[in-house]
Amino acid sequence: MLVNKLKNQKLTLTALFAVLTGIGGWIKLPFFPVPFTFQTFFVLLSGLILGPTGGCFCQIIYLGLGLLGLPVFAYGGGPGYILQPTFGYLVGFPLGAFTIGVLTNRRINCLPKQSFLFLFSAGLIGVSIIAVLGVIYLYLNLKYIAGQPIAFSKALVSGFIIFLPGDLVKVILFASIGNRLPPFKTSYFYKNGKN
Repeated sequence: MLVNKLKNQKLTLTALFAVLTGIGGWIKLPFFPVPFTFQTFFVLLSGLILGPTGGCFCQIIYLGLGLLGLPVFAYGGGPGYILQPTFGYLVGFPLGAFTIGVLTNRRINCLPKQSFLFLFSAGLIGVSIIAVLGVIYLYLNLKYIAGQPIAFSKALVSGFIIFLPGDLVKVILFASIGNRLPPFKTSYFYKNGKN
């Protein structure tokens, strides 16, 4: 009975974080070529609460829904979204959530409560993974698909550096919320070796 209850709660939270990631895409400031959105905050939080597998899976669900045509991405949805210059950031979401889940799961098993500083550091790693994949894809897309002559340094500035202040705010918010969650909430699905 308890196992079924935990499975149902995990499925509900997985669906909830897929939806929240989509809503985070609608909360945006329209910069070009990459908009500032709130998606990465929910990606980080999904990894913390659902763990590596659950966090990664909910982001894959989010990507699948968008590629099927639901308007959950910052600029809509559909299979053609793969050709958008910002698609690399979306590809980074499952890996970012997985990394956060791995880092925080290990920490959960070592200490009763995760420190703000640790969560902040983990959040920076997660955001960096998303940014690296995003900037590389942005550069390749603009140069070879859109046919725009662009230097990698320009893609780095317009796809990462300009967003550092906003990303830091999201990471601080993530670490603050994660730091306040009781240990049983963050280690919720790791009991009995389940993820």
